[in-house]
Amino acid sequence: VQLQASGGGLVQAGGSLRLSCAASGTITSIKNMSWYRQAPGKQRDLVATISTGGETTYINSVKGRFTISRDSAKNTGYLQMNSLKPEDTAVYYCAADGNSDYVPDYWGQGTQVTVSS
Repeated sequence: VQLQASGGGLVQAGGSLRLSCAASGTITSIKNMSWYRQAPGKQRDLVATISTGGETTYINSVKGRFTISRDSAKNTGYLQMNSLKPEDTAVYYCAADGNSDYVPDYWGQGTQVTVSS
């Protein structure tokens, strides 16, 4: 399985971006999908998850602003980010697990999101 993340960029505070995560390879191996982010000098943190059934979870700091989704027909996951804040600046990574345990088995390469104040 290969994951290809895209959609990052530079945006002003209050703006929006939509990240995409395209999966290829043995797609049937993918169960839950997740988005993580890593700010400079900090550890990589979980941002949001979506199960095969569409159940979602978010960290508190992005609730009401970010929406995770997936399109099984297109083998693609998404992270819609609205009302962006400077503290959202990070490299965003998509991930997926193959065992339905939310422990990533596959990682995308990361896409930079920079929010200016």
